[in-house]
Amino acid sequence: MAEEYCYKRVLLKLSGEALAGNAGYGIDPRVVNDLAEQIATIVHGGVQLAVVVGGGNIFRGLSASAEGMDRAQADYMGMLATVMNALALQDAFERHGVETRVQSAITMQQVCESYIRRRAIGHLEKGRVVILAAGTGNPYFTTDTTAALRACELDAEILMKATKVDGVYDSDPMKNPDAVKFDKLSYMDVLNKGLHVMDTTATSLCMDNNMRMMVFNLAAEGNIERALRGENVGTIVE
Repeated sequence: MAEEYCYKRVLLKLSGEALAGNAGYGIDPRVVNDLAEQIATIVHGGVQLAVVVGGGNIFRGLSASAEGMDRAQADYMGMLATVMNALALQDAFERHGVETRVQSAITMQQVCESYIRRRAIGHLEKGRVVILAAGTGNPYFTTDTTAALRACELDAEILMKATKVDGVYDSDPMKNPDAVKFDKLSYMDVLNKGLHVMDTTATSLCMDNNMRMMVFNLAAEGNIERALRGENVGTIVE
């Protein structure tokens, strides 16, 4: 059961784009269903899982701000997009037999719980997946920063960041075929080399609180479980 895995409590960071699949926009039910199958396997195996989800598949506050919209207003709209994604994930997880709670940093009682740290930990200890929506509840903070913050708050052993590539490279592997992948990095390396793993606020928060992070490719089937078993499926940052 849980002893098969290297980590007992994990925070998984999902981008909104990951839920869109090849469409690039909206929520692809097949992608969400495949993810739910992977989540069910590890949760039934005893892993305590919290999920922070982005909203870029529906609305990107930063992009809207660049087009002239008020930045704070745009960010609040982005937070609402993450709640829509969280509810879609909850539906899929529960259809796969995984008890799930959505907690939002913005109060919306008819839809989900408000984020309360001790309540979230209680859910995790009871084997429920906790999906954390609406970012930190504040504009100007990314969902990467939310993931770093919640991982520290909830005493996660590792922050797993799911991306479209299989780790951290010295340049964009999509554009440069000679890009070199790192198996392991320090947070100081990430900052000094200007590697785009997370924004600097999130990176600094993880570094200051000794939060280990793994960057891996979500699209490769079974990668979450392999990562939790200790297989080298991405880049470790610590």
